[in-house]
This record gives sequence, C-alpha cells and structure tokens, in this order.
Amino acid sequence: MDSVESMAYLRKEEETVEIDHSLGKVWMGIQKVLASLDWNTEQIDEAAHRVKAKTKAGPMSWSSILLINVIPVNEKTTRVTVAAETPVTMITAMIDFAQGKRRIGQFFTELAKQLVS
Repeated sequence: MDSVESMAYLRKEEETVEIDHSLGKVWMGIQKVLASLDWNTEQIDEAAHRVKAKTKAGPMSWSSILLINVIPVNEKTTRVTVAAETPVTMITAMIDFAQGKRRIGQFFTELAKQLVS
C-alpha cells in the first residue's frame, strides 16, 4: 500500500425520503434503478428490504458503497434511507467533494422516474 492509499478515509453521507408508493412498488423500482445506473448489487436482502450497491468510479473519484434500507410507513407510504460511503484521500477530497451526496441524489432522481412510469 502506498502512502496516498494509507491516508484514505471514508466520507459518509445519508438521506432519508418518504415516498407515496407501496413498499412493493418502491422495492421493484430500486432494483430497476440500480440496473439502469449500472451499479453493482453486492448484497441484497429481500426479506429485510436492504441492498448494498457499489457505484462506478469516475476519472477523478473512487466508487461509493450505497447502503439502501426500505421500510413501510403504511400501505401507501415507504421510507427509503440511503447511506453513501466514499473513500477519499487528501488529494481527492478537494476534487471529489460531496460525491456520495451527488450519487444519493442521482439515485433518488432515477427512482422518481421509475415510480412515475
């Protein structure tokens, strides 16, 4: 491991959104979003409605790990929490500021598109 890699740390961001759709519809939409964004599903727990996905790395950024947790609020409302963990170094921290937050935003934007179709 070189000195730059040893100086890396995880930047964590999280967002929770309540969506006016059933758990089943949101859960299916999430799986379509991950496929359409070409993000790798590393773990999926169908019973607990949890997904661990890995985003693509950019030219000047690391990939992020997204931890997605879906729970029903009631029959017509679902709560989705997405936490992003992105490794950064002292150098990429200046260039790659809030990459995890952008990826969370991209995820929710794509999910909204899936749910209206």
